[in-house]
Amino acid sequence: MLKSIRHHGLILAVFAAATTGLTAVVYTITKSTINNQLLIQQQKLFDQIIAPEFYDNNLTKECYLVSKNEALGSELPHHLYIARKEGKPIAAIIESIAPDGYSGAIKLLVAADFHGKVLGVRVTEHHETPGLGDKIDIRISNWINYFSGKKIDSEHSPHWAVKKDGGDFDQFTGATITPRAVINATKRAAWFIQSVPQKLSTYPACAN
Repeated sequence: MLKSIRHHGLILAVFAAATTGLTAVVYTITKSTINNQLLIQQQKLFDQIIAPEFYDNNLTKECYLVSKNEALGSELPHHLYIARKEGKPIAAIIESIAPDGYSGAIKLLVAADFHGKVLGVRVTEHHETPGLGDKIDIRISNWINYFSGKKIDSEHSPHWAVKKDGGDFDQFTGATITPRAVINATKRAAWFIQSVPQKLSTYPACAN
């Protein structure tokens, strides 16, 4: 019986090793394809918030990390992408977080030039209530497009608020917390982007 247990154990060990090896081979073969698909999806998202004709460099290859910045909603590293035209930095895309969403943190991508003009915004992750707060999602509503072309000239601009608070942005029926959180996060990110040209040399590049 002991001999039989050892025999079955050996078979299982060989099978486990073969499975692990096969998984490693498949991962190695598909890794580059998966990475390429992720880059394509990322670029499609970038194209929604900053017009391709606005810049002439590869955004995904000019990525920097910004950490411990309250303006971006967390102390975790945030990816910063620089848009250039003929070598000159003209705008940026930054990851931002609204920590005060109704149902938790809301993750955003904010594109703006270095003069305070927002070029576009997209929500990349949220857990807001379907039918209410989820109107921040471009698949549900075009509300998020209202940021495009808006300018921030003061960190405490009263215009950057929902109309209920005296600002310029519509709130949602039955849901004010969610749009308020997104507006504030976008405002902070756009204001932060104005300082990027002076601080760019201090940010580490993203790992390849």
